[in-house]
Amino acid sequence: MAAGDVMTGAVALLAGDYITLRRGLGYRSRVSERYLRAFARYLDREGHDGPVPLERSLDWAASTASADPCNPARRLTAVRGFLRHLSALDGATEVPAPGLLGPTGHRKPPHVYSDREISDLLRAAGGLAPAGGLRPHCYATLFGLLACTGLRISEALSLACEDVDLTGGGMLTVRAGKRGRMRLVPLHPSALAPLRDYAAHRRLRCGPPGDGDAFFRTDLSDHVSYNAAGSTFTVLRRQLGWTAVGRTRAPRIHDLRHRMVVRRIQAWHADGANVDHKIAVLATYLGHAQVTDVYWYLSAVPELMSIISGRFESFAECPPAGTR
Repeated sequence: MAAGDVMTGAVALLAGDYITLRRGLGYRSRVSERYLRAFARYLDREGHDGPVPLERSLDWAASTASADPCNPARRLTAVRGFLRHLSALDGATEVPAPGLLGPTGHRKPPHVYSDREISDLLRAAGGLAPAGGLRPHCYATLFGLLACTGLRISEALSLACEDVDLTGGGMLTVRAGKRGRMRLVPLHPSALAPLRDYAAHRRLRCGPPGDGDAFFRTDLSDHVSYNAAGSTFTVLRRQLGWTAVGRTRAPRIHDLRHRMVVRRIQAWHADGANVDHKIAVLATYLGHAQVTDVYWYLSAVPELMSIISGRFESFAECPPAGTR
């Protein structure tokens, strides 16, 4: 447990052990852990002892001040794994059925950046202060890398210099993938020149990197933090006048990942490739645990709905043998 996570009640101690176990398996979610700690405090405050009945869990899930109608379901889902863990220990804790309180939310369609928006973003990043410093080079390269590889921002910021192999074909070693997974990410040849240019500028300004040094850094900081990247993006978004007006939502850093997926699927479809066969490869490249995480785009992104409708029309006109 990290400093500040001290939990002292009986249930709180069990929750702390459960969180430690989950983290050891590579699972880490600030939101879920926050819900779990709140649930444990609630049970300890109520003087609860022994197996947890379903009514207790439902009472806690419903005791939210949020106006979001999906919040009770979200809270119950967040503690369901812990309740299942307790049930295995005591044999009597009741585990709520999945979806008992309804859906946990409605996932909004992502914003899919246009080529013009990507160009505007990289140009604006290159104009950051200080002029001629490492910071504008760093952010222009960072956002460009996210757009062409679909890396998560956390994965890109965790890259060490030795993880970025710019020789030959070019390869990234992603060590901070979701749930602690490591993977290799081949780079398209068009990505190598900007990365090499940034690496040369970095070496010129900061000297040769040492073991474990972050690839993305500025003149004043030896690494770019998640908060710093988010704040910088917000500044650029305001500068460019990007809002939610006329879009599915206000553009976010994570939408650079979504854009890569959507454009890749569109390109495969235009080339007449078997999209179903390609999606498994794309899921591996992106570090998804399940292929269904990529199939979600086909039903959630308006730009891909034409592919779905076209495939349905083809199926309706010529169904596979044995289905007629």
